[in-house]
Amino acid sequence: MSNDILINLIKDIETHIDSADFNPEIENVGEVFYLWDGVANVSGLTKVAYNEVVNFESGAVWVALNLEEHFVGIVILNGFNTIKEWDKVTATKKILEVPVGDNLIWRVVDALWNPIDGLGDIQASDHYPIERVASWVMTRKSVHEPMETGIKAIDSLVPIGRGQRELIIWDRQTGKTQVAIDAILNQKGKKMICVYVAIGQKDWKVSRIVEELRKRGAMEYTIVVSAWASAPASMQYLAPYSWCSMAEYFMFNGRHALIIYDDLSKQANAYREMSLLLRRPPWREAYPWDVFYLHSRLLERSAKLNDELGAWSMTALPIIETQAWDVSAYIPTNVISITDGQIFLESDLFNSGQKPAINVWLSVSRVWGSAQIKAMKKVAWTLKLDLAQYRELAAFSQFASDLDEATRKQLERGKRMMEILKQGVYAPVSVAKQVCALYAGGNGFFDEIDVTKIGKLESDFYTSLEEEKTILNSIETEKAMNDETEKNLKDLIEKVVQLYK
Repeated sequence: MSNDILINLIKDIETHIDSADFNPEIENVGEVFYLWDGVANVSGLTKVAYNEVVNFESGAVWVALNLEEHFVGIVILNGFNTIKEWDKVTATKKILEVPVGDNLIWRVVDALWNPIDGLGDIQASDHYPIERVASWVMTRKSVHEPMETGIKAIDSLVPIGRGQRELIIWDRQTGKTQVAIDAILNQKGKKMICVYVAIGQKDWKVSRIVEELRKRGAMEYTIVVSAWASAPASMQYLAPYSWCSMAEYFMFNGRHALIIYDDLSKQANAYREMSLLLRRPPWREAYPWDVFYLHSRLLERSAKLNDELGAWSMTALPIIETQAWDVSAYIPTNVISITDGQIFLESDLFNSGQKPAINVWLSVSRVWGSAQIKAMKKVAWTLKLDLAQYRELAAFSQFASDLDEATRKQLERGKRMMEILKQGVYAPVSVAKQVCALYAGGNGFFDEIDVTKIGKLESDFYTSLEEEKTILNSIETEKAMNDETEKNLKDLIEKVVQLYK
């Protein structure tokens, strides 16, 4: 071998040595050894994290949920049909994140943030992780601002404050979703962004809700998310977390947010399905033992921030469906213990025509007067007790042949107050009008009016209030009822009532 060839060989070796990477990045790669019904067990992913996104060589995207000693349990997000056993799996070192931003307002999307409204792609301004530690106590302040729903029975008897978590609960077909939709409609013009998360609902039901929101101009400040009944269990599990992050984005960026989870009992069922497929041991009612934390770490993210952080809020209205009035079942009791109050809807009331069918005797708000304006507190502070007494007297009077005059008057007034609390669908009422109606009913102005005419009288009363204007303007501006406003209100009520005597 000549010297020139030897020199060139040495140079090539030196060049390769200089360009060699002696600190290569170690890639976390595994193999699928079990695949069944949206779940895969993968060996070899020794350094994967909880909720970390993993990629399959087929292009499918999954998320790690079970971190066992010898394998990782992974749940499908998309592309399940493209995966085969012994496919290679790569960890991404990225926790699952969701796109957030104002461009999502007005849109209808699925749990994976794909638009399903036919209006084109969505450009996100930022990304938030689906799981965040809830705002700690020193960053919060007490709930003190009303989050008015426009529903008389709620705003007067079980008021909701901004930053509160108020549970809506009872059996199917009692109007739970309607309460939540009316609350969204009532936020128009109040600088509140609403997120409606439909979990396990039928497609036609979600479509009808979207159409009603569009018709009434509510989609201008609303995002609708649908993890419909035919979607995989992982989508129904994921949807509340991903869109809670969306609502948090608005709270941390200078706006109030309202998020509705409809409903969390279906999310719990999806989580149970996933857990059993992942071979987690079942616990009470076949749910895994950690199902309590499924909802607690979700709902505890709702907050009213302190003044230093802008005093913005995220209010949550979770919905739970019971089976045959069984509020002592595992999931209802879990969520009741997490939330700040409950709105119970009753089948018997619904079937008797009392709509919304809110059981005002069982329903409770743990912030009560803190979430009401002074005018509402003035007219509603004895209302719940009066209605409770009316219900007891009504039950007793069925077996009594003679009633004294005081009892008869109390029963007649109770009937009229229950009539005032009735409300049509998609028809929220402003708090100022509610105050006026409850004042009239509670002070006996409607006692001589036939019960069947109360609905028409109330409608005419609202029309007169709108024409007169000063009474409503005073209550809305001062948040209270001064002596002059009260005098003017009495005069107006008497004028309207005279037409029905």
